[in-house]
Amino acid sequence: MNKFVSKKLKMLLLHFIFWFLVWFFFSSFFSVGSKNENFIFWFSAILSTISVAASYVFIYYLIPVFLIPKKHKLFVLYLFYALIFITCAVLMTVVFGFVFFYNLEFQSMPNLTKNPGVILVCVLLIVALTSSFKILKYNFKFLEEKNSFENKFLQTQLQLKEQELKFLKMQIHPHFLFNALNTIYGFALLKGEEAPEMILKLSNLLDYILYQIEKPNVLLEEEVSHLEDYISLEKMRFHDSLEVNFKKEIGHQNVKISPMLLIPFVENSFKHGAAINGLLQIDIHLKVDQKNLFFRVKNASKNTEHLRTGIGIENIRKRLEMTYFEKHQLEIIEENNTFDVLLNINLERSKTK
Repeated sequence: MNKFVSKKLKMLLLHFIFWFLVWFFFSSFFSVGSKNENFIFWFSAILSTISVAASYVFIYYLIPVFLIPKKHKLFVLYLFYALIFITCAVLMTVVFGFVFFYNLEFQSMPNLTKNPGVILVCVLLIVALTSSFKILKYNFKFLEEKNSFENKFLQTQLQLKEQELKFLKMQIHPHFLFNALNTIYGFALLKGEEAPEMILKLSNLLDYILYQIEKPNVLLEEEVSHLEDYISLEKMRFHDSLEVNFKKEIGHQNVKISPMLLIPFVENSFKHGAAINGLLQIDIHLKVDQKNLFFRVKNASKNTEHLRTGIGIENIRKRLEMTYFEKHQLEIIEENNTFDVLLNINLERSKTK
């Protein structure tokens, strides 16, 4: 409450100072050629009162009620009425000086005080000044509210995008868990020696999934390390029926990418790849330099239509659009019963945006 009262008092003080300056302007301007200080004082006081009344009518009624809501016809109508009132008030002020201070001797009055046109221009100048300030203040407030609304809207959109991205990442988890656990289960039934090693690799993958997936970016070497763990798990599951050629050309260190970005493409090739002559062959190529990251996964497949439109590919497309918008190219080529995925990410643009 004290702040509200303090703000009101400051506003009243500012208004008082402004109108005092207006009175001072009138008294200085119309005192030219006159030595009658009493007349100048009251003449300026009356003009100041007219200016106060007209200005407040404009800034507190005509502008907020008619001009800002774009009721232009009514605004023009009331503007016409206001101009008539101001003109009549100015003429009455001239008559006031003519009658009460110069005893009907019109020629004795100072030239400026007996010229209604000059007086009217001075009053309208003050009204126009206060009205312009009101309009500018309104526009400034409108821009502030608009910017505030846009910022809130963008923040909401960002939060929604983050939640959607998190959801897309979380959708990857069941694929890993189901495939890996199913493989370990098979080895456990056979009492295979590979089971402990598979459990260790799966533990590393789970740690990566549960903790690293929340990060916006991880080191490329971490992604590659867990990609290799995943490939090792699949090799144990497929034995001699799987051949994976993983070629790495990493010429730039400390590269960061979105977690779980490369693994889904490889997982997709294992899940939907087709064995030819009893052998499933998958070619993986990763090349990284200072400007670009290139990743390619190629495998044989008898029916690739479901690969292009499947949930896994659709999810990764969405993630790429959200994380690397206009900074990546994803191309899927289907020919001669092969499924070829080519991904290119511009690392320079990813850093600057």
